Amino acid sequence: MRFSVGVEYALHCLLYMINIEKDRSVGIRDLATFQGISETYLSKVYAKLGKSGLIKSVPGVKGGYALARDPGNITFWDVVEAVEGKESFFQCAEIRQNTVLLDKEKLPDSHTKCPCLIKVVMDDAEKQMKKYLEQKTLAWLHHEVYTNILSEEIREATDQWFRKE
Repeated sequence: MRFSVGVEYALHCLLYMINIEKDRSVGIRDLATFQGISETYLSKVYAKLGKSGLIKSVPGVKGGYALARDPGNITFWDVVEAVEGKESFFQCAEIRQNTVLLDKEKLPDSHTKCPCLIKVVMDDAEKQMKKYLEQKTLAWLHHEVYTNILSEEIREATDQWFRKE
């Protein structure tokens, strides 16, 4: 399983949006330029984030985007679902019902009434991943990155860059 690069783009951009002042917004061009990523692709990702209610569009000459919810209420799973969709990762095609030894008109209960064990395992794995990603929020990410990873110099330079100072 692989998430699209859109999930990474979204999480990084949302992280930087946390420090944007409450009455301001940030444009796609600035977010893309700052990180050296595709503005066109990021625009598509942001359209999905907007539809899911994670960000809001701010109109006007200095318009752009702002977080629509508190960073403590936006989970990694929210971002994954917004970018990738809500469809399950594993799609069971019930190929066990196609076995050459079975009469397609008289399939046994073992192939129709009980769930496919492979699907059960794969669905459980997705539930475990979802549970884990629901525990990680943008606020958690911000705290980790800005407290434990970035130097004070880089933190200040980043904030200044987005404020255009």
